[in-house]
Amino acid sequence: VTRVQTSIEMRTVAEPYIRLRAIRHLEKGRVVIFGGGTGNPYFTTDSAGALRAMEIGADVLIKATKVDAIYDEDPVVNPDAKRFDKVSYIDFLNMRLRVMDSTAVSLCMDNDLPIVVLNFWQKDSVKRLLLGESIGTTICNV
Repeated sequence: VTRVQTSIEMRTVAEPYIRLRAIRHLEKGRVVIFGGGTGNPYFTTDSAGALRAMEIGADVLIKATKVDAIYDEDPVVNPDAKRFDKVSYIDFLNMRLRVMDSTAVSLCMDNDLPIVVLNFWQKDSVKRLLLGESIGTTICNV
């Protein structure tokens, strides 16, 4: 069973984000998907995802996006771009890698929450990750 919560009211497609309700859903074994950012300007959806992960005590933040991993350069522009299986928070920030904003990565670093970046459009990518397969790139304390 899945629940979708969003900070921007859309009652026909999602329930409003309420931290304690989200935790209750998780305690009942439900999957909770968060959408809509925080509803605050200047705060990206990456940062909102990191914030929500902290609020519910998540074990990992999954950044499901359009790329299969993190690279040192755009692999479309440079076919020789280096792909990372793992990268530390500090290296991610120092190399100014662009797949996530620095606020989100810093928040996760300060709270020791690993981030996995994977391709949402790749068949069963999230399911494969949850089943223990090594997929995408992990940002963590390497």
